[in-house]
Amino acid sequence: MLDEAAVVVAADEAVARALAEDLDVPVDATPAVRRAADVTAGATVPADLPGEASLIARADGTVAGCDLVARVFAAVDPSVEVVLDVTDGQRVTRGDVLGRITGPLASVLAGERTALNFLTHLSGVATRTRAFADAVAGTGCVVRDTRKTTPGLRLLEKAAVRAGGGVNHRVGLWDALLVKDNHIAAAGGVAEATRRALAAAGDRNVQVEVTSIAELDAAVAAGARDVLLDNFTPEGCAAAVAHLAAGASADRVLLEASGTIRLDTVAAYAASGVDRVAVGGLTHSAPQLDIALDVRAVGHSSPAEA
Repeated sequence: MLDEAAVVVAADEAVARALAEDLDVPVDATPAVRRAADVTAGATVPADLPGEASLIARADGTVAGCDLVARVFAAVDPSVEVVLDVTDGQRVTRGDVLGRITGPLASVLAGERTALNFLTHLSGVATRTRAFADAVAGTGCVVRDTRKTTPGLRLLEKAAVRAGGGVNHRVGLWDALLVKDNHIAAAGGVAEATRRALAAAGDRNVQVEVTSIAELDAAVAAGARDVLLDNFTPEGCAAAVAHLAAGASADRVLLEASGTIRLDTVAAYAASGVDRVAVGGLTHSAPQLDIALDVRAVGHSSPAEA
């Protein structure tokens, strides 16, 4: 599970890195230094000119990363006020006003792209996750993410998966054991790899990846109670579910399907009887949700999309 305090720390660190990248300032730069680094706004916008902006959904979707918007503008200028009308996990439709930002116009412009980059990307992850979660609704199967995340943004993307109705897999290599093909090859087989993992796991969960019914049998016989069916078809998953149901083991074995699961096939996997489906595309292939920041100087009549 995600540690909420760790997500907050990750958000602050990500904001500092993103602003440093966009403004060419140190990650620990002061707001004044960050504001001064926007050379275009500095050249064209009076420092004391007030401004306001509206966040507008340009497509239907599910929002995530709302907290990042406030964090970006607070890091640029604490006097900027951010009032959002939506929260993470909320569905929005094209044209919805998601919130308003007011303060010095130069400060709003200095933070707008960074804020939008976080909001559109994380909302894209939540939107894609919601589509998968809706496709399996009512089946008892849940959709889980993977470690195929953007470097440096894992906790934020996993939080976005949750906002979209998905469930998190392990956070990293430290909090759970996932025995995959390379571990199995190094250990000399599924059974031996399973035994070694279980012996070393302590209170951490152990999941074992298998590619056939024979490997499933070997893993379960060695003590595995959480098995990943790698690159099985929906029919193959149904066969694995039936095979375990017909077995003599009294212990419940959780089954998760993984490998090239698409939005048009996920319902079939869920209907096979597996408990979970793992979808790397929730994070590595999610398109951004189109959200605009319409900015205007107070007193000016025509807004300009930033």
